[in-house]
Amino acid sequence: MLLSLAATVCFVVSVTAHATFQDLWINGVDYSEACVRMPLSNSPVTDVSSTDLTCNVNPTPSSGICPVNPGDAVTVEMHQQPGDRSCSTQAIGGNHYGPINIYMAKVSDATTAVGSSAAWFKVSEIGLPSDDPDYWGTEVLNDNCGHYTFTVPQNIEPGNYLLRAEVIALHVASSEGGAQFYMSCYQINVGGSGTVSPPTVNIPGAYSPTDPGILINIYQQLDAYTIPGPAPYGTTSPAVAATPWPTTATWSTALQPSTTTTTMPAAGTTGIGRA
Repeated sequence: MLLSLAATVCFVVSVTAHATFQDLWINGVDYSEACVRMPLSNSPVTDVSSTDLTCNVNPTPSSGICPVNPGDAVTVEMHQQPGDRSCSTQAIGGNHYGPINIYMAKVSDATTAVGSSAAWFKVSEIGLPSDDPDYWGTEVLNDNCGHYTFTVPQNIEPGNYLLRAEVIALHVASSEGGAQFYMSCYQINVGGSGTVSPPTVNIPGAYSPTDPGILINIYQQLDAYTIPGPAPYGTTSPAVAATPWPTTATWSTALQPSTTTTTMPAAGTTGIGRA
């Protein structure tokens, strides 16, 4: 009865707790919305076979391409409402617990590439980093004002890429089709002189509605979790720790901007976001 009630409450709260990946940081420099294909709403995609799973439902086109290099620290930023950058509200609330996945796909032109036709490789993931108590990737977002940072893989080929950030919310995932996918695609150009083309998957195609990390009851003690999709290239997912995960923010919320912009930052801008 308790688990059923918890699931019902989470379903009701979910109506107002949806979210969107909106802003991008590179080495602590705020590129805001300069190169994001902004989703039209904060609602999730639930059909893993839909082309909407790639870059969301008819996202707003962008002419911006953000410059990154292999080894750069890139941060994606999520909030519940468009244009919101406040740290006073959870990035994704309503017990929307689940993993974070980051993918990249090499394309000829990031401004026109069709995400569902691209070949994707995963570059970062975090699922259930601790089971004492169960602590999810989405809680990392909430503890850090919606920010999740990863490293661009070394030695990958230079050129235009789509960067796809995804949360899978599992609060009503105990029945098929219940998992909620929140994603945005960013347009980037990778510099350097690398030659590596990692193995790829199709999106849609990488997930099944019955994958153990998608069809799951999270209202129980979980000591393991299988993150959907391929293993990340050049890194590994945090192992499930038997000790509490540190919840202290690693993002300097005091320096969080209050507004968004679609303008590229001025040359020579220094990083301000890290604590």
